[in-house]
Amino acid sequence: MKNSKWSYAVKVGLFVAAIVLIVKLFPREDKFKYYYQLGKPWQNELLTAPFDFPIYKEDVQLKREQDSVQRRILQYFEFNSEIGNAQIEKFDNNSLANSDAAEAYKKYITAQLRHIYEVGIISSSDVEKLKVENYARINLVRNHVSSEINIESLFTVKSAYNFIIENAPFDFDIQTLKSYNLNNYLTENIIFNKKMTTHAMQEVVKNISLTSGIVQASQFIIGKGEIVSDEVFQKLNSLKRETESRVSVGTKQTMLLVGQILLVSCLMFLLFLYLVLFRPQTFVSFRYVFFILMMIVLMVGLATVTLKYTSFSIYIVPFAILPILVRVFFDSRTAFFAHVITVLLVAFMVPNPFLFLLLQIPVGMATVSSLKDFTQRSQLVQVAGLLVLTYSVIFISYSFITDGDIAKLNWRVFFYFILNGFLLLFAYGIIYIFEKMFGFLSNVTLIELSNINSPLMMKFSEEAPGTFQHSLQVANLATEVATKINANPLLVRVGALYHDIGKMQNPMCFIENQTGKINPLLDLEYDQAAKIIIQHVADGVKIAEKNNLPVQIIDFIRTHHAQSKTKYFYNLFKNKYPDKEIDESVFTYPGPKPLTRETAILMMADAVEATSRSLSDYSEKTIDKMVETIIDGQIAEGSFKNAPITFQQIEIIKQLFKQKLKNIYHTRVKYPELEEKV
Repeated sequence: MKNSKWSYAVKVGLFVAAIVLIVKLFPREDKFKYYYQLGKPWQNELLTAPFDFPIYKEDVQLKREQDSVQRRILQYFEFNSEIGNAQIEKFDNNSLANSDAAEAYKKYITAQLRHIYEVGIISSSDVEKLKVENYARINLVRNHVSSEINIESLFTVKSAYNFIIENAPFDFDIQTLKSYNLNNYLTENIIFNKKMTTHAMQEVVKNISLTSGIVQASQFIIGKGEIVSDEVFQKLNSLKRETESRVSVGTKQTMLLVGQILLVSCLMFLLFLYLVLFRPQTFVSFRYVFFILMMIVLMVGLATVTLKYTSFSIYIVPFAILPILVRVFFDSRTAFFAHVITVLLVAFMVPNPFLFLLLQIPVGMATVSSLKDFTQRSQLVQVAGLLVLTYSVIFISYSFITDGDIAKLNWRVFFYFILNGFLLLFAYGIIYIFEKMFGFLSNVTLIELSNINSPLMMKFSEEAPGTFQHSLQVANLATEVATKINANPLLVRVGALYHDIGKMQNPMCFIENQTGKINPLLDLEYDQAAKIIIQHVADGVKIAEKNNLPVQIIDFIRTHHAQSKTKYFYNLFKNKYPDKEIDESVFTYPGPKPLTRETAILMMADAVEATSRSLSDYSEKTIDKMVETIIDGQIAEGSFKNAPITFQQIEIIKQLFKQKLKNIYHTRVKYPELEEKV
C-alpha cells in the first residue's frame, strides 16, 4: 500500500512538473485577441482604442524614409596635408638642378604640386562612386573643421597631371616636362572617412520618427464587417504591437499568470482523469506517463520557439508526430486525447486560434484513423499525404467560406503544409530512438522479429526442428485467439515464436526433437530430468538477452509455464516414492505467472498444442475434453489471476482452440490405390 501511494504521488508530481514547464513556455505579454487580414472583412465586434497608442510606420515605409534621409547626408572625406608635403619633398630630393633651365622646370613643378595638394587630390574610384550615388558635393574635413565642397573642384591624379602639363609656360618643352615622371609625385590626399560618414547617417536615422500619428483612447478604429484598409491595417498593427509590448505588471501580471496556470492545470487534469479512469494500465507505469507528458511539453515548446524566435508559420510544426508516436506505442484513443490537449494549449499562443484548431483537430483524427496497425514504413508516407490533403481541403474550405474569392487564397500556406508532411516522415527514426530510450515495442519491430528467416530463427529451426514446428503451431493458435478477444495478435505471435527458444541448449532432451525411441532423460533421476526441462526457461531468457530481444518478448519466455509443475516426472517420482517427502520446488517452474492477456493466451496455446500431439484419438469429444482439462487445470492452479483476462474471454479461447484443433486433425479421405491387371 505504501509503495502504491508513493507511485501515485510520483505520477502526480510528473503532472505538476509538466504544468510548470508549459506555463513557463507561455507568453507573458498581453495577448492581442483579434485576428485580421489586409483587404478582408473585420469579423469581430466594433473596435475602439482601449488606450492612447502611436501609429507605427510599417517597416517598408520606415526603410524608404531612412534611405531617403541617408542619401541627403554628404559623405565625409578627410584632408591629409602630410601626404602633399611628403610628395613635394620627394620631388625636391629627386630633381637636382644642373642648369638654369632645369631650375625653372623644378620651380614650376614644385609650385604646381603645392597648389594641387592645397586644393586636394581625390581617388577617381571615389569620384565615380559618388556620381553613381548622385552626390555632387562632399564634407571635407580640414584641420578638424568640416566644410561642404564641390567634387568638381578637386583634382584626381589624372586631372592633376594634365593640369601641370597644360598650364606650363609656352617656352617649356613638354617632353622635357614629362621626363620628370610627374605621376610618381601625384597621389590622393583626400581620403574617405567611413567611420564619420556612418556615424552621421546613424545620427540622422535616429531622429526619424517611428510613428506617423496617434490614436486617442476610445477613438473608433473599425466596425464589424468593414474591409481592413491599408490605413486601418496600420492602426491595427500598431495596437497589436503596443498591446503585446506591454509586459503585465502588478495585479495584471498576477492575474495573467493565474489564468495561465488554471488553463494548463484544467487541461492536464482532464488528461490525468482519462489515464486513471480509462487507461489504468498506462497510468501505473512511470515511463508511460513520463513519455506522454514529455511529448506534450516538447510539442508546446517547439510551437513556442517557432512563434517567438523564428519567422516561420506555425503550420510548419508537425503536430501529427505526437499522435503517431502515442498511437504506435499505446492506442488510438490515448493518441487523439493527447493530441487534442496539445493543440488546445498551443491555440492560446497562435494568431488565429479558431483556424488553428479547425486544421489541427481533423488532422489528428486523420492521423490516428490511418494508423490502426502501423506495420510498414510506407504507411508513414500515406499518413503524410493524407495530412497534407486534410490541411489543404480544410484551409480552402475555410477561405471560401470567409472570403468567397479564390483570388484571395493564400497559396504560400500550402508550401508550409507540404513541408509539414515532409517533416512527418522523420517519425520513423524517432520511433526507433524512443523504443530504445523507453523500452517500448512497436509493431514495426514486431514485424522484424516475426521474420522466421532471421539468423536466430534459422538457427532455432536447425538445432531444434521439432520445437520450432511446435512454436509455429502455437503462434498460429495464439494469433487467432488474440484477434478474437482484442489482444495484440502481432505481439502474441512473436512471443509464441520465441517462447521455447531455450530448448536449443539441450534439444534432444525434448520429445519433439527426438528420433526413434532415444530419450536421454529416461536414464536420469526424475528430479534431475525435471531440472533439465525447467532449465529451458532460464536458457531461453539468456539467449533472448544475448540477442537483444525486447523485454516484452522475454516476458513470454519467463511466463509460458507460469508456476506449473513438470507433471510427467513429478507423477513418476510420486508413484515410485509414495512415502518419501517430496521437494515440490524441484519440479516447479519458477514463473512468474502471466501478467498480460497476451502472455496468458500463449500459456494456454502452448499447453493445448503440446498435449494435442500426445492424443491417440482425435475425435471431437477427445479434443473437447483435452482443451477443457488443460485450461481448467491452469485456472485451478491460479495461473491467470494476475492477468487482465475474464472468464468470458477464456470460454471464447476454449471454443477457438477446439475448432482450430479439429480443423488441424480432421479425418482425411483415404485415396484408393490402383489395382494391377492380372
